[in-house]
Amino acid sequence: MTPAIRLLKSKKINFNLYTYECNVLHDFGHHCAEELKRNMSEVYKTLLIHHDKTYFTVVIPVNCTLNLKHAAKLLKVKNVEMVDPKDAERITGYIVGGISPLGQKKLVKTLIDAEAVKHDEILVSGGKRGLSIGLKPQELIGLLNATVGEITDLQE
Repeated sequence: MTPAIRLLKSKKINFNLYTYECNVLHDFGHHCAEELKRNMSEVYKTLLIHHDKTYFTVVIPVNCTLNLKHAAKLLKVKNVEMVDPKDAERITGYIVGGISPLGQKKLVKTLIDAEAVKHDEILVSGGKRGLSIGLKPQELIGLLNATVGEITDLQE
């Protein structure tokens, strides 16, 4: 049981678990959507960004790219940068491809793309590769006390 699942159970939040074979080394979110036969707009990836030494978790659809300027504006800071993958692993306690927005080692402010609220269920990483958690976006937003806004650009 991952920290993400333990957190959801401790808060008595309804969720679904989805497992799939994960044998890729990149594009984990796209692979998840394909394996689970889900629309890419329902599968979300977890990214980490920072401003100076303050870290933030960002949750966006796998078919989108993060707009750093929009994220900075939502956070009310001048600019943000992506966190190096090795640092993201150290900060969250999860490995790349399995970084969940839930149950991270350190509680940091979370941004969730506004598209999430258009779905009944979204999938986020369950805390390891090949494991996804499906839950209502409102539950995720409430649990993480997340800020919701338009922070993505659609990929071509």
